[in-house]
Amino acid sequence: MLKIENLHAFYGKSHILHGVDMEVNPGEIVSLLGRNGSGRSTTIKAIMGLVDGHGSVKWNDKELLGDKPYDIARRGIGYVPESRDVFPKLTVEQNLLLGQKGGAKNSRWSLDDMYQMFPRLKERQHTEAGVMSGGEQQMLTLCRTLMGDPDLIMIDEPTEGLAPKIVELVGEYLKELKRRGLGVLLVEQKLTIALDISQRCYVMGHGEVVFQGTPDELRADKYVRKEWLEV
Repeated sequence: MLKIENLHAFYGKSHILHGVDMEVNPGEIVSLLGRNGSGRSTTIKAIMGLVDGHGSVKWNDKELLGDKPYDIARRGIGYVPESRDVFPKLTVEQNLLLGQKGGAKNSRWSLDDMYQMFPRLKERQHTEAGVMSGGEQQMLTLCRTLMGDPDLIMIDEPTEGLAPKIVELVGEYLKELKRRGLGVLLVEQKLTIALDISQRCYVMGHGEVVFQGTPDELRADKYVRKEWLEV
């Protein structure tokens, strides 16, 4: 599905990613872990065409590097930014409807699906998004991306600043995506949830992948956790 090889990325003259290799398969949750500044968010921004990069990012064997973000989205890749970019003056339902692809038919997701997974959105469907809490906006951003019916969804720090009960809800939501056959690339700092829901993990440090393996292998590798994850 998604295969990244020797990916380098830059902010102006600053060289951020140094030859990143990784892949995400259909129906798989892959966590991208590391401390702040390790290059995790830059990786998914480079995949999405939001950061200049070179190397190779292939989606279903077709090269993405050089494509515009909207073309990448139309190919079936969804991106949920950490900034929770809702349309503040539009209602919850209007935000969700904006996520739909024009002319899309037979989508895996409907408004009813969103409201069933997150009943709070149903309660606030006619509320302007800008007055909602951070947790509610995070739910809305996740669901709006899903309304575009992506085959892969990349999510940047979805549990940041959320209450424990909402974190648990987000974890169940991500498992539901896997059950429906989506690939998930999850940037996360909370090691517990990442290890609980992922099939594979990558750990980044200084713009490089310093570990890849299963959650059990990461749990057993005290050196990697101490050197690259623990604060």
